[in-house]
Amino acid sequence: MCLRRFLSRRVDGLFISPVYRFEAEARIYQEVLASKTPVVLLGPPAAFCKSFVSVELEELIASYTATQHLLKLGHKRIAYLTGPPTAPWAHERFEGYRRALREAGLELDDELVFQSGSTIEDGTKAALQMLNEGCQATAIQAVSDLVAIGCANALLSQGLKIPEDISIAGFGNILLAEHFRVPLTTIRQPKFRLGIAAVETMMSIIRGEKFQPKRLPAELIERKSTAAPRATGHSK
Repeated sequence: MCLRRFLSRRVDGLFISPVYRFEAEARIYQEVLASKTPVVLLGPPAAFCKSFVSVELEELIASYTATQHLLKLGHKRIAYLTGPPTAPWAHERFEGYRRALREAGLELDDELVFQSGSTIEDGTKAALQMLNEGCQATAIQAVSDLVAIGCANALLSQGLKIPEDISIAGFGNILLAEHFRVPLTTIRQPKFRLGIAAVETMMSIIRGEKFQPKRLPAELIERKSTAAPRATGHSK
């Protein structure tokens, strides 16, 4: 395993992007902890790596902002395509969606929540399930841009128009989001600032200085995939 190779080479520090899993413990992280090698996690810590400092995005607030954007446009039936069940960031993004609905006086409707994942194919499957179940959503919020793009492709192939028939928002601002057939409204992650924060945190650990986990804000990017709903709503 690559982490063990790094430990054997006595590196000065490790930046780790965790591979999430259901288990509460992972042996390799115990080995890293025992080695006393400085570690900075790139992303939210799971149960098995909570002993390490993390640099991450304000996932919940960013997702909350995306849902608020759809609510302010006038959408009340906003479907949500969830992410991998093992990923803490997916749970935070879902909680942001729930919180925005709650503050708007709307109850969470389980019929508007669809399990997807993290790929374009996952988004396509979730969109087809949503259409088959006829949930009457006027907007869709996806856990990531890849899921949103897969969903949008499925909707367009069924003859729906975005955003005229249904709005869709993603998360991540990957390059494809801007250049998709319908440029995607999404959340831009401050990747450069996250990288700087991670290095600064690592240097603080190595120097023995005080340090704190860092959570950085994201930014909503409005593009052509979201608009006010039609008066009659989406009925397909």
